[in-house]
Amino acid sequence: MSTDTLLFEVTDRVAVITLNRPAQRNAINQDMGAKLMDRLAAVRADPDIRVAVLTGAGGTFSAGADLKERASGGGQRSQDNSPSSVIEANPDARWSTMTFEKPLIAAIDGYCLAGGMELALAADIRVCSTEAQFGLPEITHGFFPGGGGPQRLARSIPQSMAMELVLTGDRIDAETALRVGIVSRMVPADDLMPTALKIATRIAGHAPLAVKAAKEVTQAALDETFDRAMRLGGALRWVVGQTEDAKEGPRAFAEKRAPRYKGQ
Repeated sequence: MSTDTLLFEVTDRVAVITLNRPAQRNAINQDMGAKLMDRLAAVRADPDIRVAVLTGAGGTFSAGADLKERASGGGQRSQDNSPSSVIEANPDARWSTMTFEKPLIAAIDGYCLAGGMELALAADIRVCSTEAQFGLPEITHGFFPGGGGPQRLARSIPQSMAMELVLTGDRIDAETALRVGIVSRMVPADDLMPTALKIATRIAGHAPLAVKAAKEVTQAALDETFDRAMRLGGALRWVVGQTEDAKEGPRAFAEKRAPRYKGQ
């Protein structure tokens, strides 16, 4: 097995990013965190990559931040050492706040806890195995989730369930996560990556500019008023309608063939 803390491969325009510290339940240490940011930036910059899948090695997504590494440094996060981290000039400096225009799918097996769960919540689509467990246990360690967990949960599941998870630090199983909407699918462990890759490949086959615009409009609907979200949708719909791909789609339909989208 590779000793690299993060694995990366690209097949058919789909990137697979694998957290690779299975002996430590894929706890995110500084090395893994830095490599994760590098790979996410690479995905954003590469026009040949249209979708990314994020997963973990060894039957675990991630148990969160490496608390042993943090304890050896005095117990604080590195970003807590300066007031500049509170007033962040560059939101792309952290995965929890970076703008990621392309679809990101989390394939979750086993533990998905603390920072690991926050990382999964940053994805657009989450698929889990029947063995997955979810939780934000930071409150039991004397602090609270700082990677967007409370904020994203409050926007995606009922308020009472979000509060229970954040304030108790308790875990929920895969069936509960599916029921409340944290994940969109639950499958046997052996079907997890095939299912995630099938979704990713399906999305990667669509016109990339239309996919990006559709993601932006959907995200805006969480924060904007309905009228403003509709105005943004109208503007982006017009822009996408001017692209070559928007002409290729109807042309391919009329000619009864698969469309050849180029992102133009």
